[in-house]
Amino acid sequence: MNIDSNLKQTTDEITTSNQIEETFQWTKQWYPVAVVDFLDSSQPHSIQLLGKDIVVWRDNIGKWNCFEDFCPHRLVPLSEGRVESDGTLLCAYHAWRFNSEGKCVSIPQSKDKETEAKNCSNNKSCAKVYPTQVRQGLLWVWGESGETAKLESQLRSPRIVPELEDNSNKVIKLPWYVRDLPYGWDYFMENVSDPAHVPVSHHGIMGSRYEDAKYYDMPCERKLSTQEGFSFEIAPTSSEDIEKAVHDFQPPCHMRICSVDKQGCKLILALYAVPTRPGWCRHIAAQVFVKNDKGESPKGLGFFGLPMPVWLSHILSSVFLHQDAVFLHYQEKFIAQAHQNKWLDKVYTPNPQDKMVVTFRQWFEKRAGGSVPWASECDANLPSKEYDKSKLFDVWNTHTKNCIVCQNALKNINRFIKFSFATSIACLFLALFLDARTVAVKAASQQIDTSIFAMAPSTGFWLALVGAISSATIGYYLRRLSKLFYTYEFNHSHND
Repeated sequence: MNIDSNLKQTTDEITTSNQIEETFQWTKQWYPVAVVDFLDSSQPHSIQLLGKDIVVWRDNIGKWNCFEDFCPHRLVPLSEGRVESDGTLLCAYHAWRFNSEGKCVSIPQSKDKETEAKNCSNNKSCAKVYPTQVRQGLLWVWGESGETAKLESQLRSPRIVPELEDNSNKVIKLPWYVRDLPYGWDYFMENVSDPAHVPVSHHGIMGSRYEDAKYYDMPCERKLSTQEGFSFEIAPTSSEDIEKAVHDFQPPCHMRICSVDKQGCKLILALYAVPTRPGWCRHIAAQVFVKNDKGESPKGLGFFGLPMPVWLSHILSSVFLHQDAVFLHYQEKFIAQAHQNKWLDKVYTPNPQDKMVVTFRQWFEKRAGGSVPWASECDANLPSKEYDKSKLFDVWNTHTKNCIVCQNALKNINRFIKFSFATSIACLFLALFLDARTVAVKAASQQIDTSIFAMAPSTGFWLALVGAISSATIGYYLRRLSKLFYTYEFNHSHND
């Protein structure tokens, strides 16, 4: 059977599956929206989920809460408010206060306490609350609000990484990373369902576009299910160190990529993509190492598996993510402009490496309605193509300004930059002073010799000059490093 027939059979099996399930319910799910260690707990944070504006904040007992991001009084954003010392969220427009349950507990402009209590007891004064929980360092938000949503949310568990529940030293998790990406949730999932692109798009980091773009099969490991997704195995070649590698899609937002090497070490890429608004998604990811019986750890994802500060792993992640972003941002717009109605009619997928991408698109179209059900107040139109690469690769607005770890690192780096240049200037003045002093001393003692060796500056001059150059060099490279907190532009034609 040829390759086209194999893919057609895969598509037909999905379409005519005899286990017909209900349509996937997008809002009755848990979504990871933030990494709690990266949030400033002293202030509220504006986030988007399924086209809705929400605000997350932590009260004085350490509980993270989520409201729809408007005050019921005049519908201004609560994310512009303040977290007060009593654990309430204060609207900065008229100082109404809300407790963690969304109940309004203070309306300062009330005529008297009795009137205030009456108005606070009215349901119209309450904020709209979404169930939340913190698991494995992530803040999870349920896609619906209200009492019914609170009960339903308790019946479903979020898509966590089971290995992280093991508290032994056998499991090592590298830091989480979070980033808003300028393309939709479905294009993120399509991309991570496509291992064939890795050595090509990520040339130099994850292989070679010239040597590692090879044939392999992708047998189905778990058949498609509306609620549970699907999984495929990547059939490794005999020359690889990988014993088994499986891509496991778990709706609505988790792709688990697990590889086991021939020594029995396991590497898990825990990838999440949250649909925030049309043309955008929030990506959260981490590497998880599971040691073998000998205590050996697997190799990580390129140089990202090396030990490094959290902030450094964050800014270097742009080097990896932007290699895909330059494709996916435009791909989404091109496909949306095509005249055909179905995704499969717009693309040509002849290789077995496309099986998982085809299956994902079949799940999306046949089991999940074919589109994300954006909130009614959200503009469902895709944003236009961004041709300004400095904006397309904007790191500050999509990560740094929302990550307190990177903000603190940037402040320290800027301090070191100022210190380095100040030290350089001081060393330069010291070198000039020492040189002038040497000349003055020799003149005073009438020992001036016009030979080149006699006129040579002193050892102190050279040491000070080296200090000036070294400090200026350190400042220069620190300044270049600091730019990665703001933007990182990438062009594949320059990636040799």
